Amino acid sequence: MAVPRPVEAQARKLRAEIERHNRQYYVLDAPLVNDAEYDRLFRELQELEREHPELVSPDSPTQRVGGAPLPQFEQFAHHTPMLSLNNAFSADEVVAFDKRVCEGLKTVNVEYLAEPKFDGLAISLTYEQGKFTQGATRGDGYTGEDVTPNLRTIKSIPLHLQGAGVPRLIEIRGEVLMYRRDFERMNERQREQGEKAFVNPRNAAAGSLRQLDSRITARRPLRFFAYAIGLVEGAAAPATHAELENWMEGLGLPVCPERRRVSGVQGLMQFYDEMAARREELPYDIDGVVYKVNSLAAQARLGYVARAPRFAIAHKFPAEEASTEVQAIEVQVGRTGALTPVARLKPVFVGGVTVTNATLHNLDQVRAKDVRAGDTVIVRRAGDVIPEVARVLPEKRPRGAVEFQMPSVCPECGSKVERLESEAVHRCTGGLFCPAQRKQALLHFASRRAMDIEGLGEKLVDQLVDGGIVHTPAGLYRLGLAKLAGLERMAEKSASNVVAAIEKSKRAPLARFIFALGIYHVGEEVAKVLARHFGSLAKFLDADWDALIAEKERVQKENTRRRNKDETLLAPILHGVGPEIIQSVANFLRQPHNREVIEQLRASGAVSEEEILPPGEPEGALSGKSFVLTGTLPDLSRDEAKALIEAQGGKVVGSVSTKTDYVVAGAEPGSKLARAKELGIPVLDEAGLLRMLKGS
Repeated sequence: MAVPRPVEAQARKLRAEIERHNRQYYVLDAPLVNDAEYDRLFRELQELEREHPELVSPDSPTQRVGGAPLPQFEQFAHHTPMLSLNNAFSADEVVAFDKRVCEGLKTVNVEYLAEPKFDGLAISLTYEQGKFTQGATRGDGYTGEDVTPNLRTIKSIPLHLQGAGVPRLIEIRGEVLMYRRDFERMNERQREQGEKAFVNPRNAAAGSLRQLDSRITARRPLRFFAYAIGLVEGAAAPATHAELENWMEGLGLPVCPERRRVSGVQGLMQFYDEMAARREELPYDIDGVVYKVNSLAAQARLGYVARAPRFAIAHKFPAEEASTEVQAIEVQVGRTGALTPVARLKPVFVGGVTVTNATLHNLDQVRAKDVRAGDTVIVRRAGDVIPEVARVLPEKRPRGAVEFQMPSVCPECGSKVERLESEAVHRCTGGLFCPAQRKQALLHFASRRAMDIEGLGEKLVDQLVDGGIVHTPAGLYRLGLAKLAGLERMAEKSASNVVAAIEKSKRAPLARFIFALGIYHVGEEVAKVLARHFGSLAKFLDADWDALIAEKERVQKENTRRRNKDETLLAPILHGVGPEIIQSVANFLRQPHNREVIEQLRASGAVSEEEILPPGEPEGALSGKSFVLTGTLPDLSRDEAKALIEAQGGKVVGSVSTKTDYVVAGAEPGSKLARAKELGIPVLDEAGLLRMLKGS
């Protein structure tokens, strides 16, 4: 079926708009819209492509999410070799390089383009008729790996070149890397999820780009800078390297702004010194600077020697490592309860700063490196925000140095410390009480998909916790107007709104309440399964968790046996909730502090005491029915309507199809309503949905 022209035009418009915003955010660092507006545009394009699959193409922004895993990477032969650079480690070697260049060009002074040397992964991008068609790693310089699906997920890489004079064919050379702030956030998420943290941004970037599953790459915060071309057809390349990078920038490619034309050795060394001084200010890691003869004609005359060009060289910075003594190993409790061992060091100057602490990540890392109090260690900074212990010098270990042991109780609150079998991270189980987790617990409890206390944001939580006003989520329900209005930057009207929002959050459905508790591993879907299984808070709190785990494992084992014999399977217990998640819930509820807070919340009326469904009974008035929500309902939010439908066994999906049973439409419903009418699917308003929920 042909796509209607207006729809096709709207899709083109949305793609151009989204790519423009990607460039503004990821390349120019100057976003024009907020996240909500960007998400709205993206969802609109996704909806159009779902309704009209013919619109989907590899260069659509929606395809940046990655696709199915590849069995292996294909080999890619570079049009011209991607050779590495020779290195210089001293001023004398730079002088010698300049002398060779001057002699080769028969001149006494040469203009260079100087720029940072990224600590990332070199790649090539091929564009045909302005469209990104293929990308590869450097490999051995002659043959790399085709990682096109992965490169498509990097939002700073344009899927289309822009501007006038786009070449018929061009191969761009550049570097994939990861900003330090993005790397730290990613590692924080890895640790929170009990997964292995990456060593440094370069390893993280290289590992992310070489994933056979491009969906994994899409979740990693990779960026790209262009710095050369390997081939161009259908356009005249500029005469100098500086003009070449300006030209690439005009085509919509990200180019490093920290570049400069300089003359002679004095200009080269001045740039090196400036970059060394500014190294820590840069958002990305660099391990030196690169000098290139600026004239492209002069580059051609100088040519190559062995596997490196004569016209360029990398001037490397000194290694950022130093030796010092571990005075103690202490444990820090993070905002999500993760326990991180930290080496307290005898102060040492490394990487331009004095270092007194170094992260040891987790117990496995401590054991692997065998770090003990009293050891002499090598500390590495290498541009990382948090220094780390690279290795121990065992020959300098003092007698009697004791192996580190992770504490069995939290040093902040005394709650039991747990470590699930599949994870590397130890965690405090006192999430509702632990001082280290207090702010995070309150923010999560009040979040929109949990108790939905509007107005209780980060700044207000900071004031409540730092001022000793609120210690647990239960304390929120004891806040009064006078106490809130007395806080800094909190007018009486704002305070009144927060008090009203807290009151409105009471009698929350059990699923929302369980999710709001912030139990590790318990997201929204798991909370819904638990709520439906137990039916009430009382039964949830009184559950025999050991028996549940044993029964869950028994059913799984029995079903494996039956599956092999093609026999009827047993009904699963807590479908989708594995033994480790059940264990995490059990550990949380076994802490007296958590129980005490839950009872206080219960007494305040925060959670509904009504039975949802009989325990273990998945049926409801809407069981098996599929719903699509569109437009703005008069009284219910989208999340509230979804929760009501799911509580009665229904399912809410994102797009209208022949399998949809009902569409619930409010004001400004958009194209989903038209699609429903086209397919003859019943349409309900809010009142009709509520009548259906009541079974009338």
